[in-house]
Amino acid sequence: QFRLVESGGGLVQPGGSLRLSCEVSGFTLDDYALGWFRQVPGKKREGIAAFNRSFNKTVYLDSVKGRFSVSRGNAKNTEYLEMNSLKPEDTGVYYCASTDLSLSGSFLPGMYGFWGRGTQVTVSS
Repeated sequence: QFRLVESGGGLVQPGGSLRLSCEVSGFTLDDYALGWFRQVPGKKREGIAAFNRSFNKTVYLDSVKGRFSVSRGNAKNTEYLEMNSLKPEDTGVYYCASTDLSLSGSFLPGMYGFWGRGTQVTVSS
């Protein structure tokens, strides 16, 4: 059974940093690709980072480029979202989700089949 669990959210001041984790079970990150999304109440879920298998790299939403980066742990079941220079507009619930490698790189939530429950990130002074 596919399972994804996010952790690492919290309250941080503007300009601060957080590292989110997405631990997966039931599959490995060699076989499926992950995407990262965030959602603010009243707004659509927004894709912010997604691994693109065709280019073998992670693509980022323009508003987070240069501030956010995705990496993997040594084990093939954890991916990290490092968030630096955080802004109040980065506030939201952050999710990781999995998709087939053939669909990787998409920012469309509908392309992802399995989701974690999310972790809250609040950027405020």
